[in-house]
Amino acid sequence: MRGACQIVGLALLGALLAGCERASASKAGAQIVIAKVNGVEISARDAAGAQALEKIIDRELLVQKALAAGLERDPRVVQSIDNARRQLLAQAYLERAAAGSRSTPEEVHGFYAGNPALFGERRIYRLRELAVSAPAELIDVLRAEVARARDLEDVASWLRRRNARFSALNVTQPAEQLPLSQLPQLARMKEGEILVFAAPLGASVVQLVHAEEAPLSEQQAAPVIEQFLAARKRMELAAAEVRRLRDSARIEYVGEIKR
Repeated sequence: MRGACQIVGLALLGALLAGCERASASKAGAQIVIAKVNGVEISARDAAGAQALEKIIDRELLVQKALAAGLERDPRVVQSIDNARRQLLAQAYLERAAAGSRSTPEEVHGFYAGNPALFGERRIYRLRELAVSAPAELIDVLRAEVARARDLEDVASWLRRRNARFSALNVTQPAEQLPLSQLPQLARMKEGEILVFAAPLGASVVQLVHAEEAPLSEQQAAPVIEQFLAARKRMELAAAEVRRLRDSARIEYVGEIKR
C-alpha cells in the first residue's frame, strides 16, 4: 500500500500555497547576487536556501574544473549534453502545446462528487498490514484463510507455518495517501475487519484498527482538484500531440530493430 500512487493530498495543497509565496518572493530577488565562485555570480533565483546554495557552489567548482580540463569536448560528454538539450526542448514544446489547460467548475464538482472517499466522506485510517510476498496460486488460499481469521495475528501465524515471506506494518494515513482503487472497500470496512488486496509482488492483508472522519468541503478541496485535473489534461494533450506528430511524420526504421 505504501508504494501506490497518491492521487490527491492535503500536502499538495500546502505545497501549492507555499509555492505561490515563493514565486512572489523569487520575482523580487531573482537578480540579487548572493554568491560568487571565482568571479561567477550566483543569483537568488538559482538557490533557494542555504543548503541549496552550498550545493550550487560545489557544482560550480566542479564545472569550472571540468571546463578547464576541456571535458566539454569529450565525445561522451558532448553526446550527453545534446541528449539533455533535446529532452529539455521536447519538454518545453509539450508544455507550450498544453499551456492554458484549465478545469471548469463543473469538472471540479464532478470529481469531488465522484470521489466521496477522498473528500466528503474522507477518513484517516489506522491500519495493521501484512505485506506478503507470495505466488499467485497462494493468494486465493490466503483469501479463504483470511475469511476465517478473527485477528491479523491468526493470518500471520498461518503464513509462518507455510514459510511465506511477509512484513508486518502499522499504518496511519489519510484517504488520499492510500491506493485509490482500495478506497471504496476500505470506506466500507468495520473496525477489526480484515481484507486482502492484490499487490505487485503478492498481497496486502489489511485489518482496520480505527477510522476517524475528516471530511473536506468542496471549497477546501477545489484548489487541489483543479491542480490534479489540469495536470491530467496536460498529460492527455501532450500524448495527443505526440500521436498527431507521429501521424504526420515520415518515420523510417533502419537496421535490425525489434519492435
